[in-house]
Amino acid sequence: MSKNMLVACKRVLSPLVLICLSISASSLINTAAAQINNTDTAQAYTLDQCIAYALKHEPNINMGIVNQAIVKANNSIATAGWLPQVNVAGNYTHYFTLPTSFFTDSGKTVNSKSGIVNTFTPTLAVSQTIFNPALVYALHAAPLYDKQAQQVTDSSKILIISAVAKTYYSLLNTLEQINVLKADTTLLNKNVQDTYHQYVGGVVDKTDYDEALISLNNSLFLLRQSQEAVRPQYAQLKQVMGYPPMSQFNVLYDTTQMRGDIAFDTTQQLQFEKRIEYQYLQTTKALQMTTVDYYRKSWLPTVSGFFDYEYEFEHNTMNGFFSQAYPFSYAGLSLSIPIFTGFARLNNLKKARLEYDLLDWNEVALKSQIWSDYTTAMANYKSNLYNLGISADNVALAKETYDIVDLQYLQGVVPYLNLITAQTNLVQSQLSYQTSVFQVLSSKVDLEKAMGIITVNTVNP
Repeated sequence: MSKNMLVACKRVLSPLVLICLSISASSLINTAAAQINNTDTAQAYTLDQCIAYALKHEPNINMGIVNQAIVKANNSIATAGWLPQVNVAGNYTHYFTLPTSFFTDSGKTVNSKSGIVNTFTPTLAVSQTIFNPALVYALHAAPLYDKQAQQVTDSSKILIISAVAKTYYSLLNTLEQINVLKADTTLLNKNVQDTYHQYVGGVVDKTDYDEALISLNNSLFLLRQSQEAVRPQYAQLKQVMGYPPMSQFNVLYDTTQMRGDIAFDTTQQLQFEKRIEYQYLQTTKALQMTTVDYYRKSWLPTVSGFFDYEYEFEHNTMNGFFSQAYPFSYAGLSLSIPIFTGFARLNNLKKARLEYDLLDWNEVALKSQIWSDYTTAMANYKSNLYNLGISADNVALAKETYDIVDLQYLQGVVPYLNLITAQTNLVQSQLSYQTSVFQVLSSKVDLEKAMGIITVNTVNP
């Protein structure tokens, strides 16, 4: 093949390649836009709406609510002994041989058959506890069990609030990066077309055209990578929200408002009692102290009152069995005092006190963990906030540099490589800035969680 034919082929194929790249770039940009908006009719949720939805539909939170109802039912069962206990029973007795009874008649012992062949005695028995150490313990422990169950649910809610917020910010970071890359890809696509025409016209050499293609391909790769990341991030957000996986929704956000939410008063002091884990431990300690008090007083007597009413039927034959009744009733008090239980009470008391000591050590360990969480979260927040300031400065410098280099390139002062470098620096600084914004917001969530500032009362469903 001659040199002239090669040149001719190059002039024919190069426009085709250019057209294909332009179509590919436009397709990726449109696809990215389509994935950002899942459906035109999909409902849009702000962060607060996502959190409110999660608090109503997330499985772990709803399981906690069900568990609260179970705890209330258990408390009602445990304290039911304070209410009157009413029972109805009946005994039927048939003698095949009447029992023998002995009595003395004129100094002689005489035996005879005594009793009735058929006896049926229905009984109404009523008892009422007056004092019972176990029931006193159940009465005192019931509100603590309720409080514990509520705190478990609140802990789940706080974890979900934190998880939803951080997942939401991660998704927004990807969406904002897609916006930056779309603008970059559009600009690079135009640069490729301009460079090609300059190359065909002999204004620039082939290396400028190749460098433009490389830059466009790199930008297309990043755009495609971010575009593919959107779907799994939506899936993760649905998971932490308890949202139906096959249903679609969009996220609605205001970047200006989010930047205003970055600020946090770092002079606030850590208060351990604000953490839900610490509150739960204090409730557990109060419950354990109730157990200690129960075993300390378990020597106290059990006192109850009872009343029985019996309606007895007696007859030697079945004929006329229920024709005559012989009712009687009685009432009384029952007293039971544990004198010796094989040292079980003392050992139970010792065990309960040792378990309380364990909770004291748990408190020491928990405070250390909370402090570690707090210092780590504070350091991350301050570091990310500093990075955000640097990133903002870099964006301004990169934009100024790009404008100057672009003008110099148009005037033929600098080569195209300088323009590509300036544009790459601008895009990288913009991407870094977007990432820094959402890193600060996520670290602020971690800091608020570590300080116990995130509570279910701060969220308005």
